[in-house]
Amino acid sequence: MHTNHKQFMERALSLASESVTRGTGPFGAVVVRDGVVIAEAWNQVTELNDPTAHAEIQAIRAACKTLGTFHLGDCILYTSSHPCPMCHGAIEWARISNAYYANTLDAAAAVGFDDIHMYHDLCSPEYEWGAKLEHLVVAGAEKPFKEWQRNPRKVPY
Repeated sequence: MHTNHKQFMERALSLASESVTRGTGPFGAVVVRDGVVIAEAWNQVTELNDPTAHAEIQAIRAACKTLGTFHLGDCILYTSSHPCPMCHGAIEWARISNAYYANTLDAAAAVGFDDIHMYHDLCSPEYEWGAKLEHLVVAGAEKPFKEWQRNPRKVPY
């Protein structure tokens, strides 16, 4: 394993352990650009009463703020565990070039985290969500999309 990979992953794992000590989930993440740590974070779901405050999301938010951009294409993410579907989506939206994880979905499932089921459920056409998503037909619903398309000042993402 490349020395820097090992160093950055060890930091993500250290943040995960520190998170447990704080009484939050066992997850940590580090965002790196050109061999320099740009941001690091730990799971803050229970600390902030925010179900989206996963370590990866928090690290991505901090990196975007630090760099003043929402595209992290030249960055690498190191995370203590395989990202959940939400975090995986955030990694894609941020355009992070590479993401490395230490623990597998099976390892997370063994200690009570159900991310593996979410992955399977999201890909299953038969899955019935807890929250129902229904298309509501409303006249003019496409207006914001058309305005976006015509806007010369839009910033595509």
